Amino acid sequence: MDFMLNLNISSPTERISYQDKVMIIGSCFTEHIGNRLQELKFPVMQNPNGILFDARSVTYSLVSYIQNKKYRKEDLFYSNELWQSWQHHSRFSDIDANIALERINESQKEAHQFLKEADWLIITLGSSFSYHLTEETPEACRNGVGHLRTNEFVDVPGGEVANCHRAPSQWFYKHLMSIEEIHSALDGCIHQLWQFNPKLKILFTISPVRHIRDGVVENNRSKARLIEVVHHLVNKFDGLYYFPAYELVIDVLRDYRFYDIDMVHPNYAATEFILEKFMQHYIDEESATIAQEIKKIITARKHRPLQPGTSAHQQFLRSNITKTQELMKKYPFLSLEEELDYFNREEEVV
Repeated sequence: MDFMLNLNISSPTERISYQDKVMIIGSCFTEHIGNRLQELKFPVMQNPNGILFDARSVTYSLVSYIQNKKYRKEDLFYSNELWQSWQHHSRFSDIDANIALERINESQKEAHQFLKEADWLIITLGSSFSYHLTEETPEACRNGVGHLRTNEFVDVPGGEVANCHRAPSQWFYKHLMSIEEIHSALDGCIHQLWQFNPKLKILFTISPVRHIRDGVVENNRSKARLIEVVHHLVNKFDGLYYFPAYELVIDVLRDYRFYDIDMVHPNYAATEFILEKFMQHYIDEESATIAQEIKKIITARKHRPLQPGTSAHQQFLRSNITKTQELMKKYPFLSLEEELDYFNREEEVV
C-alpha cells in the first residue's frame, strides 16, 4: 500500500558538478540548498543582497550584478540609528555609512564576477507580494528606490523595496503582482543574464514556506502565480529547469508533522527529504559519490569526544587526516584545508 503520492522529477541532461560555479538567490528556503552545497564544498555564492522574496526584487538584484552597480551614499537611508539600503538585508547595515557602502559594494563586485563565470543560477521565489514606499515615508528615507532603470523594467510609483527593515507599516503598501508583471520581470532578466553569461543554466524553485501572514487564501494565490509563470518560462526556453520543492512538501509530505512549530516553515525532516531529492536529481553521479565521502569528513569534524586523550581518539584523528589528504589528492579541486587543519590541531593538542 502506498502512503504518499509519487512525484516524478525530471533530471536535466547536464547536472551540477564540483567543477560548476553555482549562484543561489531568493527566499530563505534558498539557503537550505545553498548551505548544503557549501557544506559539501561545492563552489557556491549565496544571496549577495541577502534574502529576497518577490520576483522583482530578485531580478533588480541580478540586473545590478550584471551592471556591476556601485552604490553611493545617496542610495542609503538613515533610520533607527543605522544606514541601510532598501535593496539589501540588514546584515549590510551599519552606524557608519561608509562601512555599509563598503559591505554592499564589495558584495556587488564579487557577485558581478561570480555571475559572469557561473554555470548555474538557482532562483527560489517566495511570494508574489511586493512592498512599495508610500507618501507617509519620511522624505529622508526615500533614498535608493526607483534607481534601476532599464528598458525591461519600469519602476512602480512610490518605489519598491526588497527589505522593510522593520520600518513602520504605514510606510509601505503591499501589492500582489499580476502574472503579467512577474512574467515581464523574469523574462527580461533572463535575456540579460544570457547576454552577460551565455553558458548559464537556470534552475527555478518555489519556496514551500507558507506566507500565512498574507492570509491562507492570499498565500495560495501568490504561490499559484509564481508557479504559472515559472512553468511558462521553463517550457519556453532551453536551459531553464524546475525543481519541485514546493510540491514535495505540499503534495508528497502534506502533513503538519513535517512543519516547524509555527506551522509555516518545513522542519528538519522535510528539509532533509527535499535535499535528498535535489542531490538525487540535480547533482551528477560522480559528484554525488564525492559528496558522500566529504559528508563523512564533515561528520567526523563535528564529533565531540568524551575522552579526547585516549589512543582510540588519536587513531580516529589520524584516520581522518589520511582520508582527507587522500580526497584532496584524488580531487585537487576540493577545498578541505579547513578540515585538515582541524584534525591536525586536535592531534597536536592530544
